[in-house]
Amino acid sequence: MTLRQERSSVSRRLAYVVISVVFTGYLANAFMYVVQGGPTPVRIVTSLACLLTIGYLQLGVFSRPNVDLRSARAYLALGVEALLAFVPVPFFPNAWGGMPGFLAGSVLLVLPARVRWFVFAAVALANGMTKIAYESLPIGGYYAASSTVVGLVVFGLSRLPSLVEQLETARSEVADLAVARERLRFARDLHDLLGFSLSAISLKAELARTLVGNHTDRALRELAQILDIAREALTDARAVASSYRELSLTDELDSARSVLAAAGVAATIEGPPAELVPSARTVLATVLREGVTNLLRHSDATRCSITISRAGRMVSIEIVNDGAPAQARTDRGSGLANLAARTAALGGALHAQPATDGTFRLHSQVPAAPTPREAPADEPHPPGPQIATRFAQVLLTAVVIGYGVMLTLLAADDYDQVGVAGITTAVTSSAVIAVLVLGVVSRPQGPPNQALGYAALAGLAVCVYVPPFVFDNPYFSGVPGFLAGSAALLLPRRLNWAVFVAVVAAQGVIFDVLGEDWVQVGYGFISTTNHGLVLYALTRLRSMVTELHEARAELATAAVTRERLRFARDLHDMLGYSLSAISLKSELAHRLATTDPQRARQELTEVVDTARRALVDVRSVAHSYRELSLREEIRSAQALLAAAGIDAAVRIDGCDDLPTGIEATLATVLREGVTNLLQHSTAERCEIVLSRSPDLVTIDIVNDGCPSTAAEFRDGSGLADLTARVQEHGGELQAGPTPEHTFRLRAEIPSR
Repeated sequence: MTLRQERSSVSRRLAYVVISVVFTGYLANAFMYVVQGGPTPVRIVTSLACLLTIGYLQLGVFSRPNVDLRSARAYLALGVEALLAFVPVPFFPNAWGGMPGFLAGSVLLVLPARVRWFVFAAVALANGMTKIAYESLPIGGYYAASSTVVGLVVFGLSRLPSLVEQLETARSEVADLAVARERLRFARDLHDLLGFSLSAISLKAELARTLVGNHTDRALRELAQILDIAREALTDARAVASSYRELSLTDELDSARSVLAAAGVAATIEGPPAELVPSARTVLATVLREGVTNLLRHSDATRCSITISRAGRMVSIEIVNDGAPAQARTDRGSGLANLAARTAALGGALHAQPATDGTFRLHSQVPAAPTPREAPADEPHPPGPQIATRFAQVLLTAVVIGYGVMLTLLAADDYDQVGVAGITTAVTSSAVIAVLVLGVVSRPQGPPNQALGYAALAGLAVCVYVPPFVFDNPYFSGVPGFLAGSAALLLPRRLNWAVFVAVVAAQGVIFDVLGEDWVQVGYGFISTTNHGLVLYALTRLRSMVTELHEARAELATAAVTRERLRFARDLHDMLGYSLSAISLKSELAHRLATTDPQRARQELTEVVDTARRALVDVRSVAHSYRELSLREEIRSAQALLAAAGIDAAVRIDGCDDLPTGIEATLATVLREGVTNLLQHSTAERCEIVLSRSPDLVTIDIVNDGCPSTAAEFRDGSGLADLTARVQEHGGELQAGPTPEHTFRLRAEIPSR
């Protein structure tokens, strides 16, 4: 089992066990009140039948993992649970107060987003109103708050495990997207830097072969150009390969010092600063290597200074030598042009130019570390992680505050006995408990230090155990379950659950010592257990969500690093030998052109063959790195949309066996459309339709989160690139709002 599968399995088991225990406790507590009200056979049989049916619906349908909650069966079960939550109230008024809370949670799980919260509030208010008819106004408020809290607990414990699983999937998909973008960049580098060079070598070698013997001077000129192109192509290939490897700046400085000394160049080196991120360190090392290489090849320098410094959040490298070349090579395909593009991609800049004092200056600066919100413009940022993290935090906060409100309402119901002092104590106790639980106990990374955690436990213990004996009322015990749950979260593994059990047992003893009957003693045991398990489960699930969110960058970086190393290896294996062979054979042909024309022609024939084979290799590898799977992109889109809380409907009609180029283009349109949906809209629903007619294949991506203008979608979206790709196949791309107040991205491509 993988770590992802194990974590998802643990989250599902934890939530399901806690829901089962909590619900069983509510059923047991309700049945105790039924027995207390009169244990007649009819009451016992009827109440058991209703309670067990509610238990089956809750545990077997609504809170069960992997159940389709949009099915007709789920809606039928919701209707049955609604009847069982309210119809028995007149017959068991004191026993049935907790049942509507589970109905409220089921409503949130089953009904669509647009109506669920209205129905949820209606259920909670209805439960409170029924209690007002039998009890006091504060008790009615207590049961309305109870239904709210229990509903949120049921919803959260049922929803958070699926969010953990979806986030696991989304994190992998983000890493896959990053790798795919890197593959496309590699293909582009291969094509742009080496495709033209190899084609030129092949053509010029053929021309030189025909000229040898008859027009030897012209053949020599062609051979000289072939040598220049081959050497530059080899330099470009090495630059591309090195760009996919993480380089050590310290090693490059040592190498530069050694090489310059061997060349008789006096070098002064300052730097580097500590703690650079790998991307900055690698770019600076590459700039250093390229700068020193160009110095040795294109200048007659005798002195060189290399300075690496940091100013604020930027780190820079400056290479200055006294042998300025006549012209800086920054044209397309040169090493400096590639370096300029790489530094710009990191948010930096590179400048190479002669200075007025006769020196040549190469200066580059890049961010030393990414800012908290900094990321490449084309990196996908699905809102799913933020939604999940925010949902977990809001849910836990609402539950903690809700329990405090319930405590205050119970105190208000006993106002004649406890007075203003009792209500003030209840409010203060609830506030202190909320601050300790939310600020210390439930922090995703835990308390800042162990002493603070123990201090929080001590503060909770004071709030739980002092007020009951001051006011001679066990219901003034704060929320003792939060003390039990906090102990389970903060104490060492072998001690935590023993303390949890001790807190539960102590609460039952307090109820008994303060003169409560056996039903109330049972309530003390059950409520403390339930509240403690709820706090423990919600905190653990929230921590899982937070950990997954924070691990996104590490996962994507690791995946891209592995792919970059593979790219570098492929490039070295594929072209390193070929380009070296072309250079050597061209040099040999250059020497033989005047003395042995026939041998020179043979060498040039081999140069042509080698160049053609290398060009075929470049094109085949670049093509393989550009290929995208439409099925894989659809699966990725569904995972990302689900993690973002967007209902996605996908329909695919006869799109198998598409030509590779058309499939890759459609997959690119789908990826770009989903990425822009997540970044630039507030959609709740998305429909992806892929259809095919005898002459046309069409993809439609429609969402209900229409941006205010079409320009808002186009900004940074790569729409122009998509349009160009679709038009390459004779197709058409359209994007914009529709009369139905949705946003549609549509691509039509001839299928033949």
